[in-house]
Amino acid sequence: MTQWPLPSDEAGRIQEIETLGAMEPTAEPRFSAIAELAALICQAPMALVSIVGAERQYFKGRVGITETGMDRWLGFCSHVIMDRRLLEVPDTLADPRFRDDPVVTGEPYVRFYAGAPVISDRGYVLGTVCVMDHMPRRLSTAQRRALASLSTCAADLLQLHHYARQSEQVITRLAEVEELKHGFLRTVNHELRTPLTSIGSYLQIIQEGGLDATTERKFLDVIERNSDRIRGLVDELLLLSSLSARTASYVPARLDLTTLARQVCSVTTARAWDSNLTLTFRSQAHVAVWGDAGRLHHALAQLLDNAIKFTPPGGAITVTVLGEPTPSLEVRDTGIGISAGDLPYVLDDFYRAPEAEEQAVGGTGVGLPIVNKIALMHGGSVHVDSTPGEGTCVRLVLPIPSTDSATAR
Repeated sequence: MTQWPLPSDEAGRIQEIETLGAMEPTAEPRFSAIAELAALICQAPMALVSIVGAERQYFKGRVGITETGMDRWLGFCSHVIMDRRLLEVPDTLADPRFRDDPVVTGEPYVRFYAGAPVISDRGYVLGTVCVMDHMPRRLSTAQRRALASLSTCAADLLQLHHYARQSEQVITRLAEVEELKHGFLRTVNHELRTPLTSIGSYLQIIQEGGLDATTERKFLDVIERNSDRIRGLVDELLLLSSLSARTASYVPARLDLTTLARQVCSVTTARAWDSNLTLTFRSQAHVAVWGDAGRLHHALAQLLDNAIKFTPPGGAITVTVLGEPTPSLEVRDTGIGISAGDLPYVLDDFYRAPEAEEQAVGGTGVGLPIVNKIALMHGGSVHVDSTPGEGTCVRLVLPIPSTDSATAR
């Protein structure tokens, strides 16, 4: 079997075919209609709309052919791909390029071939619209022109199918965003209404009077905690907004990730103990990073807050700072975990996994998105691994500080 030379734009051509979703062996009615029209106009018993992939040809439409595809190097279409113009072979047995080809010497015994290139909007030859016959012959000028027009129709149809799939994806995503918005509004309503109701109730009791000083102080402490809760929620939403708009301040400097993580853990230890959780800190001596200390402090605090919220009493949280191969920090817990179906969405704004809703774990779905945006601000990334019922590991990876950045301040 002869393998003809590859076109110079082969890599881009294959990528274009994949992007358009054209490598499907199943015949489609509209492409089959193009093949039928080609066969009718050219008065040929066989016609194809063929997409030529890296190794195979995919028949999107066919007439007089039962196969859904074949090896790329069989037949004539690879020549069309190379020449980028209509190819007509009046008598295949008289043409040394094709007389020994299996489709000529065996089924379907092709003696005549004419194929026009299917060219995408970006100029890549994706395949052909071709007609074949069992006897030698030639096309008329009008038939050649019609075959070329049908190849243009096939290219347009491939593009329209691509746009249709994109539209479906956009519609699906818009529906998901709408659901996220409603879920966010429900969550925020609950997160705000609960402390506000508590504040209103305690204020009313205090205003009615008759409380001793100790009780009144306790009630005021409750009001203060709920006020802090509301303030924290508003601050998080404002921070998420500024990070999304890229207007959040960013003042980087050389700092030690180990020292920063130890400080965050020290502040969080008491809360972990109150929740009957074991908090362990592990690190190398010094891990240098280039970043905004305030932003990174907030990101680490957010990761610990999530670990505490989603880990039942008696569980464990381990914070590990690593310097190799790149600076990173891992927060691993033995909490409720996240299902595989939810993992791709946990970095999306306002997304809350069903497990959080089912177990009534508080939150608005902005914690991990904030961490992710802070990581991106630093040129880093966030990776989440989780197993339901076993726990979650969130890894914040930061770039190695360059010599230039280290001496910039």
